[in-house]
Amino acid sequence: MTAIEEPKEKRRALGRGLDSLLPAGPRVVTAAATAVMAPPAVVPQPSFAVPGEIAELHASAAQADLVQQIPLDLIDENPYQTRRSFDPAGLNELAESIKVNGLAQPIVVRPGENGRYVLVLGERRCRASKLAGKATVSAIVRRLGDEQAAEMTIVENLQRQDLNCLEQAQAFARLSRDFSLTQEQIGQRTGVSRESVANYMRLLKLPQGVLTLVGEGKLGFSEARLLLEATPYLDEAGIEKLAREGVEFEWTVKEFKAHVNYLKDFGGRIEPRPPKPVDANVKAVEADLQRLLGMRVRITDHKGKGTILIQYRSVEDFEHLLDVLRERE
Repeated sequence: MTAIEEPKEKRRALGRGLDSLLPAGPRVVTAAATAVMAPPAVVPQPSFAVPGEIAELHASAAQADLVQQIPLDLIDENPYQTRRSFDPAGLNELAESIKVNGLAQPIVVRPGENGRYVLVLGERRCRASKLAGKATVSAIVRRLGDEQAAEMTIVENLQRQDLNCLEQAQAFARLSRDFSLTQEQIGQRTGVSRESVANYMRLLKLPQGVLTLVGEGKLGFSEARLLLEATPYLDEAGIEKLAREGVEFEWTVKEFKAHVNYLKDFGGRIEPRPPKPVDANVKAVEADLQRLLGMRVRITDHKGKGTILIQYRSVEDFEHLLDVLRERE
């Protein structure tokens, strides 16, 4: 059986004008402390941003990006940030690099209220700068609308492949909900196909317990897609149980698919049934086998007939099982 692969495609052109908003690095360095010489034609600017000056600087669409030193405590969180987790080890490495070499690329902010700023791009760089003990950070200030800021945030993370499939789905859903964009429009603005946008957003129909496992990285895109295929046959509790069982026994995508196909072979919806009482003798034998084998054992018995299911997690477990059986020949 062929595993379902997470969509990987070449990024198309960004939304109209969006590529011009994404920073490719500073064009003019304004802070003397950065030790990077500005082009002779540009008059150096003060190292700290003044809201009135920023308004004048952004009045002209043709101006170059001005890199300014902005106090970190004046920068508010990005409301459209799609990443929910940041690797602590990676942040510490970046912080050490900033201590030694400074920040290689400025962040992007937009003017906020009362002289404050709202982060658009560079949350990881902001966090690492704080860890490095910096009071200010190099930043480009741009006047952006909510929709532009949201698009820029999502596109940056998509291009760097920093999002897991749940974060990606939530990002697309937010563009749809907050800005009434169609899946086609979202695809055009973020550089992915409409089909990929639809596939990611469909994941949000899974039960919350399953989405939690996806967000924690315990289930991937392919497994989540297969669980969606099981929704016509199981209720939410059944889907969550199937997902947790797959995580517990470390099923491959192929094994997930086999379980879903098994459900499909029954035909119709499989309603959860109340658990049957287990005979005390059968339960005792189950416990004895589990202690003997060190593996999970399930016994189903009906009038003296039934099955014994032994679940192993590795080749070593399988070989141990064979050894135990051979000893009793």
